[in-house]
Amino acid sequence: MGVVIALIIVAVIAIILLIANIHIVPQAHAYVVERLGSYHATWKNGMHIKIPFVDRVSKKINLMEQVVDFPPQSVITKDNVRMQIDTVVYYQITDCKLYAYGVTNPIFAIENLTATTLRNMIGELDLDGTLTSRDTINTKMRAILDQATDAWGIKVNRVELKNIIPPREIQDAMEKQMKAERERREAILRAEGEKNSAILVAEGRKQSAILEAEAEKQAAILRAEAEREARIREAEGEAEAILKVQEATAAGLKMLNEVKPGQEVLTLKSFEALAKVADGQATKIIIPSDLQGMAGLATAFAETVKESK
Repeated sequence: MGVVIALIIVAVIAIILLIANIHIVPQAHAYVVERLGSYHATWKNGMHIKIPFVDRVSKKINLMEQVVDFPPQSVITKDNVRMQIDTVVYYQITDCKLYAYGVTNPIFAIENLTATTLRNMIGELDLDGTLTSRDTINTKMRAILDQATDAWGIKVNRVELKNIIPPREIQDAMEKQMKAERERREAILRAEGEKNSAILVAEGRKQSAILEAEAEKQAAILRAEAEREARIREAEGEAEAILKVQEATAAGLKMLNEVKPGQEVLTLKSFEALAKVADGQATKIIIPSDLQGMAGLATAFAETVKESK
């Protein structure tokens, strides 16, 4: 009976030891296992069984990308300006064995390496170069840290300068400079606005003068056209009047020819024509030779001339 109990106890202990030595490694994790004090294997995700009292899980490692925010570091620029800069490092473990045995405290080692690298880089730049070369500093630091941490099984994916904090007096000077720059830009913009406004006003006046001159030109053309049209109409009226007079004269002559006037009537018409001629500004009057022989009509002609004068 005692043997059975002992066997049961041994079996229970064996089951407990077996259960205690079953390890399930989660996704994106790894376990570094030592056997009798030496590196034995790296367990990936899944279930694993270690030998009791022989194997030992020395380190549990997270394989996901990790972020570590280091406290601000005091650095001095090339132009002797002391400032505080804190950095953020994104890293990932790629070799578990090197990570476990390469360095005692990997994160502390990365922090110190970051601080020394940052001091060396900032020491080669002045204040303005430090403030404007953030991307360049990030790229160079990532390359240097990635190369240095290869021996520790760590890959540095990215380095960011989180904050650059210059001294208080430098910040005040920078704020004053920024204020002055904003005021200068405001003055430039105001001057540009006034200049553009003056140009627009001048252009408007120019266009107005051009349009006014064009309007006057068109008005002069219209007046000339109207005057020309008026003269044409007046000339046409005078020509039509002359034509009417000629037609009337022709009609009168035609009527005289139709009624066959006698010599006395013709003589009287000649006198009327002479009276009209005498009424003008002519100083000489030529009398046809056939009228000179008409003694009987001389007296009437003389009286007619006197009346016309």
